[in-house]
Amino acid sequence: YFRAKELMNLKNKTQVFMFEFSGLTDDKELTPFLFVLFLFIYIVSICGNSGMMTIVYISPSLHTPMYYFLSYLSMVDLFYSSVIAPKMLSDLLSDKKLITFIGCALQFYFFSAMIGTELLVLSIMAYDRYVAICRPLHYILIMTKKKCLSLVLLTLSMGFLHSVAQTMSLFSLEYCKSNFIDHFYCDIPPLVRLSCSETRTCTIVTLFFVCLFTISSTMTILVSYTLIISSILRINSVAGRRKAFSTCSSHLTCASIFYGTIYLNYLTPSSSSHKKQEKVFSVLYAVVTPMLNPLIYSLRNQEVKRAIMQCLCLQSWDDGNGSYLTQPPNSNVLLIELSMVDLFYSSVITPKMLSDLLSHSWVALFTSTSFVQW
Repeated sequence: YFRAKELMNLKNKTQVFMFEFSGLTDDKELTPFLFVLFLFIYIVSICGNSGMMTIVYISPSLHTPMYYFLSYLSMVDLFYSSVIAPKMLSDLLSDKKLITFIGCALQFYFFSAMIGTELLVLSIMAYDRYVAICRPLHYILIMTKKKCLSLVLLTLSMGFLHSVAQTMSLFSLEYCKSNFIDHFYCDIPPLVRLSCSETRTCTIVTLFFVCLFTISSTMTILVSYTLIISSILRINSVAGRRKAFSTCSSHLTCASIFYGTIYLNYLTPSSSSHKKQEKVFSVLYAVVTPMLNPLIYSLRNQEVKRAIMQCLCLQSWDDGNGSYLTQPPNSNVLLIELSMVDLFYSSVITPKMLSDLLSHSWVALFTSTSFVQW
């Protein structure tokens, strides 16, 4: 009797090696619309962020710390949208939305690293705006190239180091209740609900890093903009106030959307209705926000709009030495197009290949294969 009971308990605690997502929706009629919508959003996100990086690189007028951080933000958005969107689009066309245990861990690791990095980048951009507006005479001395590079490397290393701790604590748990994840990607709340082992350590690690990253970066932004607003209000010229506000409005809009959706997703009390809201908020900050960032900056920032028109041969081109050309070199437009094509076709194969290298079974559904080949 005791031997049979022990075998039954062992069977119940068998570790799963394959997860299945619930996906975005169970409505089959809504699936084609969602696929077209999110495919469009992903394409706009890829084109917008890669285009922003290229424009900042080739336009001499944008070679400042502010736009250096903006191009870095675009790179982070590019990577972290590519961690979620391709798999989500593939699952919309599949009946079985499967992912291996290793694939789930990799997806969460890179997604967590990119989110942590983006939180820190947004706070650094707020600090950059504070120095530019509140201490303009010392701006060049404070925001040197060396300091900007150091800040970028610091955010990247902190983002990946925190993700290592998060991933190790989350995927060291035993998952034996079920392999069905009520979500469309691997995230902490739905995975913890599946665990049949003690989750206290994972919860403590999660709370520590959430508080460390979100609260510290939020406080940096709030303090920076409090000082910025007080400094702007002391400007006598109305035109000067408007110009100062315009340089901050794009960043403040992007940060508000990103932080707002994250706080709503992770700080809302858990309930049955919250699971549906969780998917909506996750779509907003994981898929939609990377698309909005380059659009907001390109529509609300006059310098970026001017650089885009110069790149498209619509205005005179500043060569950086005070002289102007009637048109920029035509190769710049081709460079942007080539970069986008390379980005798309490497992203089609490489993520799946890397996941398969760490998996014991290489599974590809017919619909997923057709989508990739298309």
